[in-house]
Amino acid sequence: MRKNASKPSGAMSPELRPLTIGILAIITCAAFEAMAVVTAMPSVARELSGESSYGLAFSMYLTASLLGTVVAGSWCDRKGPRPALAVGMSLMIVGLLAAGVAPDFWLVTVGRAVSGLGGGFMIVAVYVVIGRSFPQQAQPVVFGWLAAAWVVPALVGPVVAGFVTEHFGWRWVFLGVVPVVVAAVLIVWPKTRELGPIDAAHESPAKDRVLRGLALAGGVFAAQWSVVHLADRDSPTPGTVLGLTGIAAVGVVVALVVLPALLPKGTLMLARGLPSIIATRGIVNVAFFGTEAFIPLMLVNSREIDPGTAGLTLSAGALGWSAGSFVQARVTFGRQWLLVAGSSVLSASLAAFALATAVEAPLWVLVVVWGLSGFAMGMTLSSTSVLVLKLSERSEQGRNSAALQLSDQLGGVVGTAGAGALFALLHDDADPGHVPTFVAIWLALWVFTAAGIVSGLRGARSSADGSDLTPSKSMEGTVSA
Repeated sequence: MRKNASKPSGAMSPELRPLTIGILAIITCAAFEAMAVVTAMPSVARELSGESSYGLAFSMYLTASLLGTVVAGSWCDRKGPRPALAVGMSLMIVGLLAAGVAPDFWLVTVGRAVSGLGGGFMIVAVYVVIGRSFPQQAQPVVFGWLAAAWVVPALVGPVVAGFVTEHFGWRWVFLGVVPVVVAAVLIVWPKTRELGPIDAAHESPAKDRVLRGLALAGGVFAAQWSVVHLADRDSPTPGTVLGLTGIAAVGVVVALVVLPALLPKGTLMLARGLPSIIATRGIVNVAFFGTEAFIPLMLVNSREIDPGTAGLTLSAGALGWSAGSFVQARVTFGRQWLLVAGSSVLSASLAAFALATAVEAPLWVLVVVWGLSGFAMGMTLSSTSVLVLKLSERSEQGRNSAALQLSDQLGGVVGTAGAGALFALLHDDADPGHVPTFVAIWLALWVFTAAGIVSGLRGARSSADGSDLTPSKSMEGTVSA
């Protein structure tokens, strides 16, 4: 395994270039899968009568990712990132195949969950590879390139997915991504051979952590399933309301009980330093991904735009994300202040998006505004990634990266599941393009951007005097690996 002293300075140095290319291949694969599936999903929901459960297809992907992230964090610390990467890729392929042949919408949701489980393994492995292989001065550049790896999929993915959906059927969107995943495996696999466990101290099984991960995923699943089914029922009986409400309440309680032990101490209370940085990641994700999941559905149903054209709005978000990440890699002031700037820009742009939707502004206005939202996310999320690795002991990079991704995915789950519940509650089958329904969703999600500003300020102020900028035992109070 490489030692810190021998690390070359550049991400494209001869020694690191193959590894950099392999990592970019993985992210490109994940980006293409995401852009293609989101573009095709309105057609899937229409053909399989799954519009009332539309949000579950996205939130279940993220829910399963929670479990994969928790397991992968300890696994990468004990065994290195290679096994988690292999399992993650395999699960993603299985999930894509299952969704591609599914005869019912609930089976599509199951396939998405399996892919999400694989995605959880993959992203933690990638973060650990970056933390252990690249010097700190190169990490902002690497994360900028990872965002840039979304550019081609963002431009090509919606167009290709829209064309395939219209001419060959949505199933081939899922099935067609499988060769892309296989290609990424073949590129990156030989490059991770040297990245074993950091030391022998992490060889013991992390059973408690895995059990807590299972409880978290189960609680989140129970809560969102109950809320969506309660909102979808016409005139439910008092017994049905009581039963579903009880299941949702139990799910929320279970999630809140086990979550603190999986995150750095004080994360839920926005404690200064690393906890508030990780919390910011989750909070802004609530707003962004909850909105993004329903943009194609709004454009297809409200404006009768074809899936490919609707997907180009998401392309603008991805391009903006790349630009924001490019900017953050070149900052010369305190990186922690980018969390405040990004959250503020996201708040303004999401409010503008709700207004533009309400007045039925031209499509190009929505494209520009959503691109600005993506720019804010690129600044914010890439900065949180760099800061978390900088503040982590090498022996804790796996768990801290897992905590960051846990916050990331939980934010996406809350956003998409909450938006899905609102949609199920407000939508009318006789008028699926009802604009006020979507405006209500955007405004509800906008509230979280204010919380993101507060959390970002907590992180920025904690580092203003230079404190919290050295690696520490940040997982104090969590379940040991």
